Amino acid sequence: MNLTISGHHLDVTPAIREYVVAKLDRITRHFDQVVDITVLLSIEKPAEKERRQKAEVTVHVKGKDLFAECTSEDLYAAIDQLMDKLDRQVVRHKDKVQNHHHDAPKRTDATLS
Repeated sequence: MNLTISGHHLDVTPAIREYVVAKLDRITRHFDQVVDITVLLSIEKPAEKERRQKAEVTVHVKGKDLFAECTSEDLYAAIDQLMDKLDRQVVRHKDKVQNHHHDAPKRTDATLS
């Protein structure tokens, strides 16, 4: 799994990096077919005093790309909300991918007579 964490108008500190990796562990625990994860952390325009910390993530899984974004006054709160959204998307995707159909019971010659 490739993980890219980048910042736009902010420096990604080791503490932020560890926090994101710890939160992404929950996602990879649910679904192990993750190919690539890209996280973008940014600060919006200073004129927008509320919700100016933004976190985005793109997860490339086998057959589909999942995207989520969240903004908040606090970067850590934005990351928490982002991981909650992404967790719901991953669980929903995993549920769609799994085969829930049961095989029909096979007929035997005794039941046909």
